[in-house]
Amino acid sequence: MPHATALLIMDVQPSIVAMRDAQDTARLMPRLQMLRASARDAGIMVVYVVVRFRAGHPEIGDANPMFGQIRAQGRLVEEDVHPDIAPGPGEIVVHKRRVSAFSGSDLGVILRAHRIEHLVLCGIATSGVVLSTVREAADLDYRLTVIEDCCLDGDEDVQRVLMTKVFPRQALVVTAHEFVSGLPGKV
Repeated sequence: MPHATALLIMDVQPSIVAMRDAQDTARLMPRLQMLRASARDAGIMVVYVVVRFRAGHPEIGDANPMFGQIRAQGRLVEEDVHPDIAPGPGEIVVHKRRVSAFSGSDLGVILRAHRIEHLVLCGIATSGVVLSTVREAADLDYRLTVIEDCCLDGDEDVQRVLMTKVFPRQALVVTAHEFVSGLPGKV
C-alpha cells in the first residue's frame, strides 16, 4: 500500500554523518539514494527527520546528559539534511528536538494528515533515532519496516542485537534490496 506508507530518513545530516566512519557512510549513502529513488517511484511518501536546535540550544535542559554534550559543542543548530540525500521538491523535512522522530516534532500530525499506516525506517544511529522511533511508532500502532543496511551505529554488537533480537519483535527487518524488490512493479 504505497499510498499509506512513508519512508523516514532520520538524522542523516552533515554533523552526524561526519562523526561516523567514512567507509560506513560511503556504503550507506548509495543505498539510501537507491531506497529513496525506489520509494519515490512507487509513490511512497518520503519524509526526512533531523534533530535541530535554535541558537543557544534553549530546548536542552541541564539534566539531559546526551543533549548537554551537543549544547556544549554548539552542534545541530539550524542544520538540515545531508546534501547527498537532500530532499526533492515537495518532500517534507521534520525538525525534532529529541531522539525519537516523534518527540518534539510535528511528525504525527503529518502522518495522520496523509493517512499513513506503515513506516519504513532508516537512519543514523540505530541505537538512537531508529530504536526510539521503532518503540514509539509501535506504541502508536504503525506497521513498521526497518531497513537494516540503511541504518548505522557506532557499535557493531549493538547494531546486530537490535536488528536480530529487538526490532523483529515490533518490525519487519529487511535489506534495502529486499524492500525494493517487494515494491509494486518490481520483479
